[in-house]
Amino acid sequence: MAEIFEESSNFIHSFVSEDIAPGGQYEGMTVHTRFPPEPNGYLHIGHCKALCIDFGTAEKYGGLCNLRMDDTNPAKEDTEYVEAIQEDIHWLGFDWGDRFYYGSDYFEQTYQYAEELIRKGLAYVCELTPEQFREYRGDLTHPAVSPYRDRPVAENLDLFRRMRAGEFPEGKYTLRAKIDLNSGNFNMRDPVLYRIRYIEHHRQGTKWCIFPMYDFAHPIQDALEGVTHSLCSLEYENHRPLYNWVVEHVSIPCHKPRQIEFARLNINYTVMSKRKLRQLVEEGRVSGWDDPRMPTLCGLRRRGYTPKSIRNFCERIGVSKVYSVVEYAFLEHCLREDLNETARRVMAVTRPVPLIITNYPQGQTETFEIENNPGHPEDGTRTVSFSGKLYVEADDFLETPVPKYKRLYPGGPECRLKGAYLITCTGCEKDETGNITAITCTYDPDSRGGDPADGRKVKGATLHWVDAGTAVEAEVRLYDNLFSDPDPDSADKNFLDCLNPDSLTVIPGARVEASLASAKPGDSFQFMRLGYFCADKDSTGDHLVFNRSVSLKDSFKLRK
Repeated sequence: MAEIFEESSNFIHSFVSEDIAPGGQYEGMTVHTRFPPEPNGYLHIGHCKALCIDFGTAEKYGGLCNLRMDDTNPAKEDTEYVEAIQEDIHWLGFDWGDRFYYGSDYFEQTYQYAEELIRKGLAYVCELTPEQFREYRGDLTHPAVSPYRDRPVAENLDLFRRMRAGEFPEGKYTLRAKIDLNSGNFNMRDPVLYRIRYIEHHRQGTKWCIFPMYDFAHPIQDALEGVTHSLCSLEYENHRPLYNWVVEHVSIPCHKPRQIEFARLNINYTVMSKRKLRQLVEEGRVSGWDDPRMPTLCGLRRRGYTPKSIRNFCERIGVSKVYSVVEYAFLEHCLREDLNETARRVMAVTRPVPLIITNYPQGQTETFEIENNPGHPEDGTRTVSFSGKLYVEADDFLETPVPKYKRLYPGGPECRLKGAYLITCTGCEKDETGNITAITCTYDPDSRGGDPADGRKVKGATLHWVDAGTAVEAEVRLYDNLFSDPDPDSADKNFLDCLNPDSLTVIPGARVEASLASAKPGDSFQFMRLGYFCADKDSTGDHLVFNRSVSLKDSFKLRK
């Protein structure tokens, strides 16, 4: 089992502190970060680490954090994702103020900087095919080759402008930086800066048919926005020399931002690729991006995860430059911690069987006041009705008990009905096929509140229940990991083969106490003895639906 370490220091903050200290490269400046998601899918739990680092670093230093949509690759980008990203970030508790941008806002400026590089002799138009590009790339002992590297500046400018005008088919030309064909870092072997794509952009329409590559557009956008620290995942570490090359060779009239990399978040039993998550949605293997089994923020929100639990999770796993895999169980642990403090306790019976109290006065009803959260008396109590016919869990009865069974069975020990009375099971009723249709018992009328008047010891379990006369019917959905394999994203596996066929169990006909009839989507509760649940967006006044957020049992062990 992986261990969780809380880092005593954050190396990113150490770098930032050095940069703004007297003599540092950003002395006297406002710390400025950015979060630049591509709007080609919904944010997932992996993005939360970057969100917390980007916005959290700005908060720590009293700085600013921009939100910028990296929409320079329009193939899968859509306004739907832009709006969803904004909603998720606000839900998580972060805000970008008036600093919201699109990468496509800078298309014209980026193009002009590309022309500047051409005029400086630092970029050229290349007509190698993708196959030739790979063939001529070389290896660690052989340099790359580019037959078009010495094309005259005037010719490069003419071709690049005609590329923009749409005179050439896709793949005919690219614009490449002229850096170092011998570099041991292949990202510096004359990387592509622009390519031709005839595709409609979600904001620009068909205005552009050439699009900048991320490695060219991103440093320019950071610099134009005044970003001081460009914080990104470790996969961009080898791209940092190119990032620096770009901001050093274009004439942006401002300071040059510093890129710092950190290890991305990896969690077992899930995948973090938006491409793979989109495939799950498009192939109907989940109900949508907000399916409660998905690692997307909207999916976690629908399942009942709270912003506090997710931010606490990201804070406690720390920031490092070392690849590691965090247990999904730790994310669940963080949710339990939060819901244990905030969720109201209620009673629900998922697999109900009638419990008939044979000596309870016929036609009588009464009410009990039961605490909403034993750990927080200030949360008050709620009124729960009681009668001679209740519902209890079918699993709380065995006609023939197993050793050490402490629940209901004929002649078994007294059991407590939570907050109500002590009962003793006397038998059961069955239908013609032998299925149990009701459990019978007697109660001690002098044990109101659950404690016997004579102080005798109660050996049986405390059971949850609902009043058959007032209980409301509901559908309960139990969720497990979407994947049965702890590493479904491994290169040697087809992640679809790792899907868990038992990741969703739907239980119709559950019974919940009457107070839940008014539950609104997103309201969270602890169903006593069963777990934490929240009302689903499908829930209506006529058809209540509750999702299990997490079970009560915690399998994660904190390192001491």
